[in-house]
Amino acid sequence: MPKVRFNNMDHVNTDKTIKQFRQWRQERRSKIKDYTFVVPNHLPELEFLHSNREMATATWVGHSTFFIQYLGLNIVTDPVWAERMAFDKRLAPPGIRIQDVPPLDIILLSHSHYDHLHLASLRKLYRADTLILVPSGLKSKMIRKGFRNCHELQWWEHFTVGGVRITFVPAQHWTRRTPFDTNTSHWGGYVLQSEQQVIGSATSVAGSDAHAESDSAEAEAPTLYFVGDTGYFRGFKEIGERFAIDLTFMPIGAYEPEWFMTSQHVTPEEALQGFVDCGADQMIPMHYGAFKLADDTPREALDRLEVERERLGIAKERIHVLGHGETLKIGRRCSTRI
Repeated sequence: MPKVRFNNMDHVNTDKTIKQFRQWRQERRSKIKDYTFVVPNHLPELEFLHSNREMATATWVGHSTFFIQYLGLNIVTDPVWAERMAFDKRLAPPGIRIQDVPPLDIILLSHSHYDHLHLASLRKLYRADTLILVPSGLKSKMIRKGFRNCHELQWWEHFTVGGVRITFVPAQHWTRRTPFDTNTSHWGGYVLQSEQQVIGSATSVAGSDAHAESDSAEAEAPTLYFVGDTGYFRGFKEIGERFAIDLTFMPIGAYEPEWFMTSQHVTPEEALQGFVDCGADQMIPMHYGAFKLADDTPREALDRLEVERERLGIAKERIHVLGHGETLKIGRRCSTRI
């Protein structure tokens, strides 16, 4: 029986020919890049993170890996503590040592690429009661690898655990781990909401005041949007129409050469346009500074992001450029570093 092959919205194709790969390699040999800038490393607030059960927080480990605390749950996105990616050493150490990560309730995997799904890291983090949420098509592989507490989602499906509704949302990308499994599992991002807030909003629309009686912590929980890995696409607007997003975790790196990467990775300028499209109040840039995946550098990505932020007139305090190990305290329509 043939395997299911997943697609992007509007069937946008991300395939590249051997000729295009050769052209990229040839261009790369002629480039001279400055990698002296390294994302600053902050001493993580481990005592706080281990005891916190109330505040919503996000701590950047590196690349697309965040330690998120939300309504009493400890969550990690795309856990990768690898020291290398292919032949290249990590550009900066993880913001939290893997042995120092508080016990996890949930692990969110956006797709199966190696820089987002590192099995050795997963094995060190996973416990019998840790839930792993994965895109459709990936569950069987995870179970074969020993991660039995696993649930897969299709685009727009949600799963509720501990009062948190987690919705799997579209992205524009692709996936492969071997020459034989291209696009046999999906890719996407995740939106985190308070389930009580969702129910209260629906009830309020129906004419009831039950929402006002909901627990204050849940009522004040921010809505988070972890984008995953993506090119610029119309899905940003649709996600923004479905959710009132307070904070988005948005990729800004691995975009050069743009003619090659455009369908699968946003540029810093496209990242800010996606931020505007989805209507989020705050943004944390990610997917840069840990691994050399394309020809852009962390400094270039941040500089282009800043120039575009100024051009668009987006207030500086809405874009949180974190260091590795740095924690952001997240509120609804407001965020502060700690």
